[in-house]
Amino acid sequence: MNAGKNRAQNQKNAPAKPQKPVKVKKKPTANQSSEHTQVIQWYPGHMTKTKRRIEKDLKLVDAVAEIIDARIPVSSRNPDIARLTEGKPRIVLLNKCDMADPRSTDKWVSFLSRENVRAIPVDCRSGRGVDKFVPVLTEMLRDRIESYKAKGMVNPSMRVMIVGIPNVGKSTFINRIAKKTKATAADRPGVTRGNQWFTVSKGFEMLDTPGVLWPKFDDQTVGEHLAFTGAIKSEVMDTELLAVRLIDLLKERKTPEFVERYKLTGDDLVLQSYEILEKIAEHRGMLISGGEADAERAAYTLLDEFRAAKLGRITLELP
Repeated sequence: MNAGKNRAQNQKNAPAKPQKPVKVKKKPTANQSSEHTQVIQWYPGHMTKTKRRIEKDLKLVDAVAEIIDARIPVSSRNPDIARLTEGKPRIVLLNKCDMADPRSTDKWVSFLSRENVRAIPVDCRSGRGVDKFVPVLTEMLRDRIESYKAKGMVNPSMRVMIVGIPNVGKSTFINRIAKKTKATAADRPGVTRGNQWFTVSKGFEMLDTPGVLWPKFDDQTVGEHLAFTGAIKSEVMDTELLAVRLIDLLKERKTPEFVERYKLTGDDLVLQSYEILEKIAEHRGMLISGGEADAERAAYTLLDEFRAAKLGRITLELP
């Protein structure tokens, strides 16, 4: 009996068990949108393997087709690809041109042509511009084709390597030009995991490669632009801060689609970007207990609708 009392007394006198700290999500401060960028790094181990495979398979192809995002032509061009594919004829496809500002896309085509790079605006989902690929490539490889024929090769097959960052539309391009579903495509990064050969038309074969980023973004704006367009997985980012940074850019452009879609007034547009995000939540009825704006839900909605071009045809980078 005494033992039981002693245990009870000891438990009573024992120091209270420390409580597990509650993590409180800190929202971006009023000036964080214009003064802070989040450090975004996403470099899965398979990308190193992909780079080695590209170097190894490069000797098997006659040319390289690099697919970039017409909305972010700088950020969506992996600087490692230029080094890896040096010496091979190269064509650049400005994909998702239907989501980009058409005047800006024209400027990029002119700029790349001055850099002796053949560029074609395309939209792989609708097929716009894709029919120009084979004729332009045939023209680029004319001397090589004639050289093969001089060696006695009848109807020589040209092999083209398709390269680009994740989620830029490589597999969708192959499926569109082959006029059937051959390559796995999805609206998220990291789907293609191995190099795959496809015969897309008589005399042309394509090698699809996984999307590959580079290990470090020297300019964090590049990482943000890739995140805005969905080239980096959302799990590695602070979604609310990313949405706030996007609103910084959208406020400058004031596209009618952005203003009208979220029913923003002139008074709303002079608010800090996080406050605009809260306004978007309120206008969409995205509320949590107590009537507080659900900024996180609004952030996901904003990013999804930007990626679907529902906020207008916007190009984030100019030559």
